Amino acid sequence: MNLKQLQDYLMAKQGTTEERPFGPQALVYKVMGKMYALIAWEEDPLDISLKCDPDEALFLRDIYPAIRPGYHMNKRHWNTITVDGSIPPKELLRMIDDSYALVVKGLSKAQRNKLVNS
Repeated sequence: MNLKQLQDYLMAKQGTTEERPFGPQALVYKVMGKMYALIAWEEDPLDISLKCDPDEALFLRDIYPAIRPGYHMNKRHWNTITVDGSIPPKELLRMIDDSYALVVKGLSKAQRNKLVNS
């Protein structure tokens, strides 16, 4: 997957915004102000950090050498994935979906209602 494909997929998720709070080198994707993805877009190959269930995070790190604890993130809840083609695209998209769902699940009921009705 390339940067444009990742950006299009992330931005298609309801309520998503793209921001650069950490400077121009990091694209941050948020839903209702909460981060669920970060792309180090200047890296070659790209790196994307995604929120993950802690048990699944460990499991994925054991399976894929391209997945490691989140860089500059809570290493228990975040994975950083090198997008080098070693992870099937469908699996990468599933990880993005899971990250988004985890963040949405953590929103308040009022925030979730606002998201659904936006």
